[in-house]
Amino acid sequence: MTTKNSFGPQGWTPDRLGSLAGKTYVITGANAGAGFEATRVLLSKGATVVMMNRSADKSAAAIATLKQEFGSSADVTFVRMDLAVLDSVREAATELLEKVPRIDAFICNAAIAQVARQQITVDGFESQLGVNHFGHFLLSGLLFDRIEASAGRIVVVGSNAYKMGLKRIQFEDLNFDTNYTAWSSYAQSKLAQMMFAYELQRRVEAASKNVTVLVCHPGASRTNLLKDTASTFNKIVWSILSRIIAQSAEKGSWPEVMCATEEKVEPYKLYGPTKRSEMVGPIGECPLHECALNQEAAAKLWILSEQKTSRYWSP
Repeated sequence: MTTKNSFGPQGWTPDRLGSLAGKTYVITGANAGAGFEATRVLLSKGATVVMMNRSADKSAAAIATLKQEFGSSADVTFVRMDLAVLDSVREAATELLEKVPRIDAFICNAAIAQVARQQITVDGFESQLGVNHFGHFLLSGLLFDRIEASAGRIVVVGSNAYKMGLKRIQFEDLNFDTNYTAWSSYAQSKLAQMMFAYELQRRVEAASKNVTVLVCHPGASRTNLLKDTASTFNKIVWSILSRIIAQSAEKGSWPEVMCATEEKVEPYKLYGPTKRSEMVGPIGECPLHECALNQEAAAKLWILSEQKTSRYWSP
């Protein structure tokens, strides 16, 4: 199915952005790849950006690069956080809320992918589900009131992988203890993120809260997403394919920037590249597989996520 692009033949681009002075954006995983490029775009329009990253050294280097490009007055800072450790998420949220009086958009950008062999986080989660979903679920809950006070947005960066793999949450074996594969576990983690986003929007509307939850995907982009986690074989395959089918990390960042800033976007949609099976091309609305909109499964996932993170929250 082809959806007409509401932003025209060229799709959405940062050229649509006006001044973002006075706006504050929080982005996870922003010291490289699409998160870094999103930070660049936002800073170029005068926004304040807070990066939430695991590595202090890489974050310092990224900030130095950005200040060299935009000047020493560029308002970009860093809060250390490891999404794989729930206590780290809690500590980072406390620090962020002490430093940041408003959040116009919180962008759930960080992710790990294609983890070659099953790894379990300190909290007992399969690593991709732990980092990609549970960490962001907890952080969204901890930051929600500040986002709501700013009439802000939560942007979940999904992946086309959500509609591959099992196309469902494997509640009976969440960690894939029985039959772990890098692909199926990653697909589940991205589906979980998207189901969480749509369920959160439903709860926001039921509570009449002033938050908008939006979902996007970067398509096939040349980032370092697989660098530390994928098998050697998958790294080699991607290094070859990315030169042929992928777009730049900069273009891969445009969907999340769009969802964080653009007025003409709507909940319960999926935004990203619209050509070649939604891998590259103009940014706009993409077809959305029904598996992401399963309300019964999403409600079950929400309850499970509250239990797993010990964060019981309602918008």
